[in-house]
Amino acid sequence: MELRLFHYLPRTAVEGPGMRASIQVQGCPIRCAGCAVPQTWPETGGECIDSAVLAARILETPGLEGVTFLGGEPFAQAGALADLGERVRRQGLSVMTFTGYTLGALRARQDEETEALLGVTDLLLAGPFLREARDFSHPWVGSANQRFHFLTPRYAHLAERLTAIPNRLEVRLRPDGRVEINGLAAPEAMRHLIRA
Repeated sequence: MELRLFHYLPRTAVEGPGMRASIQVQGCPIRCAGCAVPQTWPETGGECIDSAVLAARILETPGLEGVTFLGGEPFAQAGALADLGERVRRQGLSVMTFTGYTLGALRARQDEETEALLGVTDLLLAGPFLREARDFSHPWVGSANQRFHFLTPRYAHLAERLTAIPNRLEVRLRPDGRVEINGLAAPEAMRHLIRA
């Protein structure tokens, strides 16, 4: 199944628990005001890749605990991500999925591909980013309305200690001179980093 990617990061320690591959999809119908990555909104652009090919790449990477799906909007490509998630979970990796939809809205779809992606997701972070509810007291999310749903027991142990997990950033210098930043930090910390 074909996926349209905005960015693939083979290894990251800031996009969920443990060392993970990060799959950032291209395309978002929600388009939250204040989104940190509006360049992921268009359904065109990015790179197309077969989910089986991407799964093989991920599984060749040593030391991964899991895969994180973020966007864009992962549920806009639910079928292909469900296929990818199934392939990596068979090999023992976990799946964490971000979405701008609430879990109730996803369940109300009664859609086979949506249910398939939920079915391979261990930890779902759900809800739109709300600029007026901006809050960085929980890891990986940017507004207080966003909810953690432990859909399997794999990460249930984190539920009681979420506020103790800090948000972090990774900064990479590419050979062509580009600087890439991923992860989450308060805007003040980002401004300080840019000034530095």
